[in-house]
Amino acid sequence: MNRKPALFIKTVPWQQTLAIRHQVLWPDKPEAFCRVEGDDTAWHLGAFIDDQLVSVASVYFEVNVARLRKFATLAAYQKQGIGSAVLQRILDELPSRSVNYFWCDARESALGFYQRFGMKPEGERFYKGDIAYVRMGLRC
Repeated sequence: MNRKPALFIKTVPWQQTLAIRHQVLWPDKPEAFCRVEGDDTAWHLGAFIDDQLVSVASVYFEVNVARLRKFATLAAYQKQGIGSAVLQRILDELPSRSVNYFWCDARESALGFYQRFGMKPEGERFYKGDIAYVRMGLRC
């Protein structure tokens, strides 16, 4: 009998996010490049399949605003609902943190993903290096 692997999402230290950020987002840069100012005070989530960390997301707070950054899922685990579960967990938590606006700079290739959660494009496409992004926001 095949059992579906258990998905568990929990808070993790920022240091635990670096390997996946590096592997998924910037494999051509040194791992230290994946550290973000504010990591030491942000909320970091990790999604685990059984005991393996497969997805990470970091949320940075400023007064009543939360910003999602460095959201990454290992390639072998993409398109399986793991990222959706992580983002839903974040959205469920925001009211208890008095957040009334949530946003991110979304890779253009992921706009549909964020729109499924009610996030809307704000402004024009812009580039970070050669990657196209659009700011996505949600009033909470």
